[in-house]
Amino acid sequence: MMYAVNAMPRPRSLTTDQIAAAALAVLDRDGLDALSMRTVAKELGVGTMSLYRYVSDRDQLEGLVVDLVLRAIDLSVPIGSAGERLTALADRVRTAVSHHPAVVPLLLIHRHRAPSSTRWGEAMLTVLTEAGITGEQRVIAFRAILGYVFGALQVEHFGALSGPGTAALAELPREEFPVLSETAAQARSIPPEVEFRRGFDLLLRGLGL
Repeated sequence: MMYAVNAMPRPRSLTTDQIAAAALAVLDRDGLDALSMRTVAKELGVGTMSLYRYVSDRDQLEGLVVDLVLRAIDLSVPIGSAGERLTALADRVRTAVSHHPAVVPLLLIHRHRAPSSTRWGEAMLTVLTEAGITGEQRVIAFRAILGYVFGALQVEHFGALSGPGTAALAELPREEFPVLSETAAQARSIPPEVEFRRGFDLLLRGLGL
């Protein structure tokens, strides 16, 4: 008598977007320290080893997340002066990342691996070039913009003006730290978007834009 052998179920087929979305869900809910191949596999309802069929390691996983977040950026260059166009492109990064603060530490690390990041860089460099900034000056200008945008996001999410750090500085003894304590007291009323925009305006002024 022959008995039918139950076939093993086929492994679930996944896309890189599904994997990135699951990793982002882990980050949003539990933070960067919780991100691992195991936690993402659990989020997807698959075995950890199954995930390795699509993603080689956590490093690649992080790159996929960065690309997914930055993909929300509108890369169409608006009409206006070079400064206005650069500001719009910078603002869009802040808007996209503001919903996912745990991704902030990954932005610089994986900017060269994320296609959406490199496309944003190309858009920024195109505006600088059209404004007459080329050669080494363009390199320095772009690095200054990159440093400001990603640095400002770090400061906003890990040292916000509305946070306890600013409050503590505002309470420093006035006789010892008169300028620092006064500045911190004033800083607490500045909204994040105003801080970002006015800081970027200072950078553009330095570039002559």
